[in-house]
Amino acid sequence: MTGNTLPDAGGEQPPASPHATAPARGALSRRGLLGGGAAAAAAPGVFAAGWAVNESRDAGAPAAPREPYAFRGEHQAGITTPAQDRLHFAAFDVTTDSREELVALLVAWTEAAERLTRGEPAGEIGPVQGAANLPPDDTGEAIGLGASGLTLTFGFGPTLFTDADGKDRFGLASAQPAALRPLPHFPFDVLEERAVGGDLCIQACADDPQVAVHAIRNLARIGMGTVAVRWSQLGFGRTSTTSTSQSTPRNLFGFKDGTANVKAEETEALADHVWVQADDDPKGAWLAGGSYLAARRINMLIETWDRQPLADQEAFTGRSKDTGAPLSGGQEFTEPDFDLPGSNGPAIAVDAHVRVVHPDFHDGARMLRRGYNFVDGSNDLGGLNAGLFFLAYVRNPDTHFIPVQTAMAKSDALMEYLKVTGSALFAIPAGAKPGEHVGQALFEATA
Repeated sequence: MTGNTLPDAGGEQPPASPHATAPARGALSRRGLLGGGAAAAAAPGVFAAGWAVNESRDAGAPAAPREPYAFRGEHQAGITTPAQDRLHFAAFDVTTDSREELVALLVAWTEAAERLTRGEPAGEIGPVQGAANLPPDDTGEAIGLGASGLTLTFGFGPTLFTDADGKDRFGLASAQPAALRPLPHFPFDVLEERAVGGDLCIQACADDPQVAVHAIRNLARIGMGTVAVRWSQLGFGRTSTTSTSQSTPRNLFGFKDGTANVKAEETEALADHVWVQADDDPKGAWLAGGSYLAARRINMLIETWDRQPLADQEAFTGRSKDTGAPLSGGQEFTEPDFDLPGSNGPAIAVDAHVRVVHPDFHDGARMLRRGYNFVDGSNDLGGLNAGLFFLAYVRNPDTHFIPVQTAMAKSDALMEYLKVTGSALFAIPAGAKPGEHVGQALFEATA
């Protein structure tokens, strides 16, 4: 949960100039409350105050609003794109057995996504310009909000290739990469069926939560009759840094998160650890230039954690809660010294999170993480239903993700305060070139 040259071309390029105005100072927007999901309604005294503070700070020193990110490019946007602050993630089941209907949906989604990421309506007509006796081809809640840095990233789950009954519904099984299979059930997983797997996924990230929600809502509407939402997750407050231009954020345990994350500027590291290469798997050659996305819904036992002494919290994490520096000394980005002795064993304990997941103990494997905090109201015991929606892009889950998660589940001191309730793996195709739809290389490879 704790990792630098030029960004890649295409959809991953950062924007150049502003296009919208900042909110009024001290304004508490209705859209701001969406970022906390159901928590905004469940705990208004806590979260309304929190959002008001954030809005005031943003208004006092506003960042320049982003120009739209290009949807098309060598890689899909929303991976190395500087992480936005809001998320709406959705996994879908395909409800048709028709390959032609599936392709038609991907074409429609590609066209809509290109419009949405430009800040335009999902449909060609728009929310208010059509015939009064017909439903609009856009739902309208994002009127006037602009692109808001929206990125849309599409993925294919293992069940799209071979379903749970072993059926190849769409003639894709011959192109299923060996690494694209359901994630194993790790120790400490307490998975909820509603938050596991999916044939397709869409990750919508934006600066405005209503823009992200609007995008998923309209793509789901376009897919009606072909797909159905299996599960979804709202997220607020990024928990990773994907660019050297960004400061390190904090998770709900109060610690800086993602210090060692692969950054967009690390082009060699991206090639080694994030982007699938053409010769990685003969069956998965169509995925070259893409990646794998591991999604894990990690509930944090907030109330139990909050009762732990500061020294114990830091020992479990292996970093200073204040600066993010490793307990072996230095600053946030100082490499940890795992051999440095402390007063009672190593300065960084052998079960400290930073040690358990460090690349030194996993053949140098790294991830590009784009996780988000979530608060979904309260659980049955009156505690916060809150945690980290973990999103990690890797070149190969068998070498870059599963071993790290296995080590965490076996020996990470933080696991006493975590409960994994959702899990899924998706193949993320390369970016769509002009005239192509998302994932077209897969369907050409299996024609």
